[in-house]
Amino acid sequence: MADDSAGNDSLLTDPDGGLPRLAHIMARLRAPVGGCPWDLEQDFASIAPYTIEEAYEVADAIERQDWEGLKGELGDLLFQSVYHAQMAQEAGYFTLDDVLRGIADKMIARHPHVFGDEQIDSAEAQTEAWEARKMRERAAKAQTGVLDDVPVGHAGLTRAIKLQNRAARVGFDWPEVGQVVDKIAEEARELTEAAPEDQFEEYGDLLFVMANLARHLDIDPEAALRAANAKFTRRFRSIEAALAAQGRSPRDSDLAEMDLLWDAAKAAEKQR
Repeated sequence: MADDSAGNDSLLTDPDGGLPRLAHIMARLRAPVGGCPWDLEQDFASIAPYTIEEAYEVADAIERQDWEGLKGELGDLLFQSVYHAQMAQEAGYFTLDDVLRGIADKMIARHPHVFGDEQIDSAEAQTEAWEARKMRERAAKAQTGVLDDVPVGHAGLTRAIKLQNRAARVGFDWPEVGQVVDKIAEEARELTEAAPEDQFEEYGDLLFVMANLARHLDIDPEAALRAANAKFTRRFRSIEAALAAQGRSPRDSDLAEMDLLWDAAKAAEKQR
């Protein structure tokens, strides 16, 4: 799907141009002559934060069941892939065609029960087969360590879960949830007793064990935290609305009053 940015501008106005149209738009944005100055200044590192942000916005739209919004967010996320592929093509690393070919080949190879003769009867069996196949792929890449290919670019809680899952497959895991809870209490105590210069490390340890508890409870910690953020935002806005009805703002209130308004918002939510 290599793009000829010097021609084929008919794609720009073709509503059914699909992925080639988007690739052509991206090539035009990065064209040395006539391109967008901002886009021309970007590189992989500067665009990566936007890629992560778009992935979170996809997740947010799904959680809110905003299906029209999801359509737009998926487009934004797809554009990030096209953006990186365009920069890679300019550098001579690979092309968008290579990306598409690679993911298609990978999906076919990892689903032999769909595209081949292998028999898999449950989602659990598929997960086990998937992981076994990934282990063989890592071995072929000379990645022999259990944690070798867990990406460092994941959000912290997500990477913690992936590291813990990997370690658990070789038996390095607490067998009971209660043991994880005990470890949380231990880490919380160490944090409160730590010297200021050690608090950063101890806080990280506590978060890591909290992620482990989420894994044992089969909870996505990132999703749980997003839900808690949304709840906090919703209830704080209720506080603001209640004070605004009196011609005041949080700056004109105090913690005791706002706590009462928080409890009122919480109670109102439970009655719905």
